[in-house]
Amino acid sequence: MAVRLTGHRLDVQGARTPADDFVAVARLAEVRPDSGRTALTHRVVGKAPGRWHVTADALARTKGRSEVVRLPSAEAVGASTFRAVATMRAPGVMPGAWPAMVGLGVVLAMVLQSVLARVHGLAPGKVLVLALVASVLGAIGAKAYYRLTHMNDRAGPLFSGLSVQGFVIVATTTFVIGGAVQGLAVGHLLDATVPALLVGQAVGRLGCLLAGCCAGVPTVSRWGVWSSDRRVGTRRVPVQLMEAAAAASLAVVTTVIAWLVPPPWAGLLFVGGLAGYVVARQLLFPLRGLPRSTRHGRHVTLTLAGLALVGTLGAALIA
Repeated sequence: MAVRLTGHRLDVQGARTPADDFVAVARLAEVRPDSGRTALTHRVVGKAPGRWHVTADALARTKGRSEVVRLPSAEAVGASTFRAVATMRAPGVMPGAWPAMVGLGVVLAMVLQSVLARVHGLAPGKVLVLALVASVLGAIGAKAYYRLTHMNDRAGPLFSGLSVQGFVIVATTTFVIGGAVQGLAVGHLLDATVPALLVGQAVGRLGCLLAGCCAGVPTVSRWGVWSSDRRVGTRRVPVQLMEAAAAASLAVVTTVIAWLVPPPWAGLLFVGGLAGYVVARQLLFPLRGLPRSTRHGRHVTLTLAGLALVGTLGAALIA
């Protein structure tokens, strides 16, 4: 399907310029039968701000047929907005939901970590300061990791293009180095951290669903959830909810272990909990509507995480 958008600015003073009009074509490769309503979002940049009259004319071609069907046109009047705001707006998307949910996840994670720190005999004050530093540096690492793995992509807004892998790597390194410098038992610190990390991931993934990022592939299943990737709103596999559920389940398991039966080998719980989350995450990746940046990275990561998980379970049983 192709949608031709024709726009004219209404509040022009003086002679019209190319910045006062536009013609753009937005394309949708496929609209699946029984998928329900579908929303297509297209953004036009580089035009003059003001009130605009926009007309949409749609043409559709049925699969297996050559004739083109003209769909009813539509028109509306609206005001322009800043580009950074426009990238966060689409049907089914709640602007600001992602930073709000991530912020909530960080707060809940720090509360849980402080409680478990006492169980493991760690100074809660030192752990809290270290957690704040790790969160800030982890956010920087998430941005840097994404840019390094998406060199050909155009840089987006501040809160877009963040990688969980980068956050975990930098935050974990911060806890290891910072814990050693402050004289904390690093293994116990990590064991008290992994449930908190998983809680943060569980809450943060809900923000992804509301903000239209990390969206699942389209589906006609009745178990699908109508959501948007900020361009196409349709019924999708709720992969964000599935990952949130996996992280929450692991958070419960690791919290119980850290609270009641701390492993005899400090750090074992951290490795097992993180490996379990990585396995679940890699298994869910094919359900995402995003292309992979590497050909074999997922399989290598899944294999290594699986071996680490089996190894930690074996070590726990032996101990």
